[in-house]
Amino acid sequence: MNATEEKRAQFAQATQAQVLAQLKTSATGLSQDDAAQRLNQYGPNTITKGQEGSQLKVFLKNFASLMAILLWVSGLIAILSGTLELGIAIWLVNIINGCFSFWQEHQAKKATDSLMAMLPTFTQVYRDGKVQQIDATQLVPGDVFTLQAGNAVPVDARLLEATSMQVDQSALTGESVPESKNVKYDPGEGEFAESNLIYAGTTVGAGTGLAVCFASGMNTEFGQIATLTQQQVKVDSPLTKELNRLTKQISMIAIGIGIAFFVAAIFFVHYPIAKSFIFALGMIVAFIPEGLLPTVTLSLAHGVQRMAKRHALVKDLNSVETLGETTVICSDKTGTLTQNQMTVNHIWLLNHTYELTGQGYVNNGHIELDDQTVDFHSDPDLDRLLRVAALNNDTKVQQDPETHKPKLLGTPTEAALIIMAEKAGFDLAKAAKETPRLKEFPFDSDRKRMCTIHQHDANTLSACVKGSLSDLLPQCDTIQVAGAIRRLTPDDIDKINAANRKFAAQGLRSLAIAYRQLPGDSDLDSLTIENTETQLTFLGLTVMADPPRPEIYQAVQECHDANIKIIMVTGDSTLTAKSIAVKIGLTSDQARVVTGTELDAMSEAQLQEALRGEIIFARVAPEQKYKIVSTLQKNGEIVASTGDGVNDAPALKKADIGVAMGVTGTDVAKDAADMILTDDNFASIVSAIEEGRTVYANLQKFLTYILTSNVPEAIPSVLFLFSRGLIPLPMTVMQILTVDLGTDMLPALGLGSEQAEPGIMHQPPRARDAHLLNKQVVWKAFAWYGMLASAISTFAYFFVNWQNGWPDVALFASGNGYARATTMVLGAIVFFQIANALNCRTQSASVFKTGIFSNIRIWYGIIFEVILLAILTLVPFLQGLFNTTALAWQDWVFLAIIPIPVFLIEELRKSWLRRRQQA
Repeated sequence: MNATEEKRAQFAQATQAQVLAQLKTSATGLSQDDAAQRLNQYGPNTITKGQEGSQLKVFLKNFASLMAILLWVSGLIAILSGTLELGIAIWLVNIINGCFSFWQEHQAKKATDSLMAMLPTFTQVYRDGKVQQIDATQLVPGDVFTLQAGNAVPVDARLLEATSMQVDQSALTGESVPESKNVKYDPGEGEFAESNLIYAGTTVGAGTGLAVCFASGMNTEFGQIATLTQQQVKVDSPLTKELNRLTKQISMIAIGIGIAFFVAAIFFVHYPIAKSFIFALGMIVAFIPEGLLPTVTLSLAHGVQRMAKRHALVKDLNSVETLGETTVICSDKTGTLTQNQMTVNHIWLLNHTYELTGQGYVNNGHIELDDQTVDFHSDPDLDRLLRVAALNNDTKVQQDPETHKPKLLGTPTEAALIIMAEKAGFDLAKAAKETPRLKEFPFDSDRKRMCTIHQHDANTLSACVKGSLSDLLPQCDTIQVAGAIRRLTPDDIDKINAANRKFAAQGLRSLAIAYRQLPGDSDLDSLTIENTETQLTFLGLTVMADPPRPEIYQAVQECHDANIKIIMVTGDSTLTAKSIAVKIGLTSDQARVVTGTELDAMSEAQLQEALRGEIIFARVAPEQKYKIVSTLQKNGEIVASTGDGVNDAPALKKADIGVAMGVTGTDVAKDAADMILTDDNFASIVSAIEEGRTVYANLQKFLTYILTSNVPEAIPSVLFLFSRGLIPLPMTVMQILTVDLGTDMLPALGLGSEQAEPGIMHQPPRARDAHLLNKQVVWKAFAWYGMLASAISTFAYFFVNWQNGWPDVALFASGNGYARATTMVLGAIVFFQIANALNCRTQSASVFKTGIFSNIRIWYGIIFEVILLAILTLVPFLQGLFNTTALAWQDWVFLAIIPIPVFLIEELRKSWLRRRQQA
């Protein structure tokens, strides 16, 4: 038992007098002066966030990635080599990209902060012996405060008084069934189950209470888990690691080519060393994909925007792509896979079982069944059960003033019974008026029953009772069947218990319903639990469960199709966890269920082995969920962990991608997560995974596109070198920069916003050893597209020379003819890249099928690069700067024809590839 558990046990097991004495307070609370001193000592009752660093530090980190550093160095090299304009342009790209990244993440953080609202604003506290309403942040240990149904618990506290009190602790434990609370100590089952303790971040579902605070702020259980979460150091995302690797690869390629060109310039062309060095520097800069960072950032930003429309808020851009690599999702059950709303799905009577369907209110005088509706008045047993369940109920139905829909205030269990009665068209207000409640015996954890006494008519009182079957059935000696009351036989009891066992095996929860008629002149004061809750007439069972979300079935199937494993990790019972997992298709019936106790006894090797098979975790504590995620990562998995409670936060922080619920999630969970589902819809995760995979595929498309132009930029220089300078340079460094930072940029950004290719979610997650710059990208960019572009651009260069008399006349090294030749090389690369941009939109699918005009951003980019080329050839100032000249109409016709065969040839190759894949 750790120090925190010892402190809890101490306050739970001590008498009220001992608790008040230890806290140096009284049942009437603290004085204002004492409270002020304690506030200064303990601090405000708030959950503090981990250190995020100064805004300046957060801003500067966007300019310090490995690729950003490479661009800073490239710009400096360009300036030192005498091309000031080139260096400034590269730096501007870096600055614009860094600012955009900072703005995008700042916007996501603002949206996240707006969701953070967990603790209550005001609390009724005793100060100077009087009840006062104060801000919950001002609560201190020793404060005595009141609670009622609907209140969020603001601190950890010991109960001094409790009436029919039930607390929803799902945010802390994951358990969907509320805990009954009273002043008598009972250790309960599981963590945080002490009957007389309540915890910050939980919610009172029913009843009232008076409590004394013994821990506030970061000293609460809520705060302790927040501290554990903040201690986790977030490692670089897989995309960040991959971009760093890609930067190193490209740097090595560029430097290698630079050295080769430096040596060749000296020994083949006999350039001076200084001139050879500047020439080599120009080639190094040419091989650096300056547009990579902006394209990555905008690709991720497009993914963020599309995900936001699907109710998924991403806090960090790199998290988008990480989702696409996910191999395992560790998912909470309550509120994530299920609705966190108990619903009656069966009504069991001795002679009939009714199976209910649907969720809403059906006020038509009938109860909704599978494929029919039945007038409940025609079945007297059903009629009586509905009436007792509705009357023996503290849940209130109110109209929400904003949505104008029914709103329930009470425990999930009683709310389920009210919805059941509403479905049957039972008039609650009329029943309460005609059958007023005269007395009640609240639910308590000892007898596990609740009893209300009503005025049935002038001559009769009705005692309505509900509770657990094991505690209620022994109090029954009769049963109502077909409207008649008869003795309860052993055979009846066997049937009732058999039905209860059957439902329990399915993970369903049964609640027994009974009643008793009393004389109308009974003395209410003389009616006690002992003489009222006896000789009851058994009616039947209401069977309920926290139902799966309607969309979860398809979402789970899509995860299976995408080879993504889902592991349920919940604080709920083993039976409930497995029944839900099997029902929604998460696992088969053969799945192994491991409890928190069993998990503690497992070695790391045993856990690693168990995680490779079908497995469900139930009754787990926060640190155990963290252990599961950590072990999965050691198994080589990319882990997404979902959840909404405080208990989920450490695992959310540890996971490669943490996904919190925006509506029901605690602020600690939201703060720890990388992504927040604003509609709490698990299916949104599947959409997010698709977006992540799309982003990675688009980055590879961009690489293929951008690296292609490097080949025709280099090949002409190779001709210059190996001809020992006889063939003048077909492209200048500024023309190379025009392609890299000018004409290529916008179409490349268009590729970054390409929609998902058909079938992307029927592929497994990419392998851990797979990389952006793989063999397929290298082959397509250098060997296929690159060489084809080189051939066409080189042909354009010699085509102009042929028009000017070559080979009878030597290749020209100056004059307008040379400028026209280099302009044609530039134009050939630009127009080849038009076809290349369209070709790179898909890996194997036909562009005609996906829609040739479906990505309008690419067409904007194509129009821009043609206009830019025209401007460079027509504006005199730019002609001198970029060594270009005006082209004849025949030249433009030649250039315009280039994309057509290039595009059609690639469509034929993709068609052959599709047939090969289908064979």
